Amino acid sequence: MSYHVTHYINGQYVLDNKRSQDITNPATGNVIGQVALADKLTVDSAVSAASAAFASWSATPATRRARIIFQFKALLDKHIDELAKLITQEHGKTLSDARGSIQRGIDVVEFVCGMPNLLKGGYAEDIATDVDSYTIRQPLGVCVGITPFNFPAMIPLWMFPMAIACGNTFVLKPSERDPSCAIRLVELAKEAGLPDGVLNVVQGDKEAVGALITHPDVKAVSFVGSTVIAEQIYKTGTAHGKRVQAFGGAKNHCVIMPDADLEQVTDALIGAAYGSAGERCMAISVAVTVGETLGDHLVKKLKSRVETLKIGPGEMNGVEMGPLVSAEHWERVKSYIDLGIKEGAELVVDGRDYKPQGHEKGFYMGGSLFDKVTPSMRIYKEEIFGPVLIVMRVPDLASALKLVNEHEYGNGTAIFTHDGLAARTFASKVQVGMVGINVPIPVPVAYQTFGGWKRSLFGDINMQGTDGMQFYTKIKTVTQRWPKDSKTIVEFTLPTMK
Repeated sequence: MSYHVTHYINGQYVLDNKRSQDITNPATGNVIGQVALADKLTVDSAVSAASAAFASWSATPATRRARIIFQFKALLDKHIDELAKLITQEHGKTLSDARGSIQRGIDVVEFVCGMPNLLKGGYAEDIATDVDSYTIRQPLGVCVGITPFNFPAMIPLWMFPMAIACGNTFVLKPSERDPSCAIRLVELAKEAGLPDGVLNVVQGDKEAVGALITHPDVKAVSFVGSTVIAEQIYKTGTAHGKRVQAFGGAKNHCVIMPDADLEQVTDALIGAAYGSAGERCMAISVAVTVGETLGDHLVKKLKSRVETLKIGPGEMNGVEMGPLVSAEHWERVKSYIDLGIKEGAELVVDGRDYKPQGHEKGFYMGGSLFDKVTPSMRIYKEEIFGPVLIVMRVPDLASALKLVNEHEYGNGTAIFTHDGLAARTFASKVQVGMVGINVPIPVPVAYQTFGGWKRSLFGDINMQGTDGMQFYTKIKTVTQRWPKDSKTIVEFTLPTMK
């Protein structure tokens, strides 16, 4: 049965049939619905609703806002299986992966329930004679979130609960490939007691994005996607006076030292490289072996595991990897495998022709494994964003650090070793924002900061934790004096602490 996904503005579903796009189930290749694509007028309507709601919402006590977030968190817990099924239907990832990603979003919502404590300012008495000073944090206004297809619940949950708990209002623009989850999230937020206009959803493509990041009433933009688009959004948004955090692509290295447990490393790499079909910015896509023979042993172990990955529809029990999100993305990943062969890399496992029986029309691809990859190859330089792992070999830890640090991306990295000094050296010297030591996907917990370095992040403030609160608020410092008498003192110099 086909369905139509609409916008959600000021507490109402907004039907829009001017432009639309098909929604496809990646497991079957069948069109299952259509999603509306917003134009500038629709975007204006959403921003206007958020602007109108800002005055009353920002004046709502922080504790009352937090109670609504708490109710929202409870509803997310209750409906996690329903949300996971929506994600699997439109994205293709396994139900277990979908549930896990939603839980990581819920963790952030739980952290946000403590926002009143984070918003506390500071007070300093008698900074000068009869003069006191204090700081307060205030919301920005209308904030925008532009989220990718790979985490249709988790990344929105990293954005809008933090923003609205700080007193802002919000317009969410989810991916047009899997748009239904965003609508369900906003429905649950309304059920939790969120007033109309505080949280709005506009569906759409680049036309909607362009209208949002240039709108004069939008104060801040948070984006997650490819580096090319992230850079464009950062430049355009900041040129229009917005505060912008734009998270881009990645090429995450896992350095394996000679003393590492290869069974543990193999298990870690299989999950980190091929989980979610490699469609995540924290996926490990490069295994760097240190020493002369380690690479041969690792490739042998990986080969048998990659060849026996359980691949199929995401709702099937026991499936480890679902399909890619779309036919276009399947072609993109395939083109990189073709390119790797032309560049001279050794294709140890070829996943291009994988088709699960009974699901031949789905966008399935088996895991692929490359060996003998060099730094000059494009399959190393560029983000593939699919189930492709490449193996590279270096003689020592210094060479591994050099390799990681010279890459243009700096999102996540990991090292596997039993050597504390090697681990400490790596963590200290590596030029990457998130580091795992014997942890393959070092996504920080909700109260820590999430963010990469170099061309993996455009902007100065990360996501999650106190950084999230800082991004969605501005600080104000008040200096006050209450004169004891009406005597006027004329001063021509800056105040000093006398």
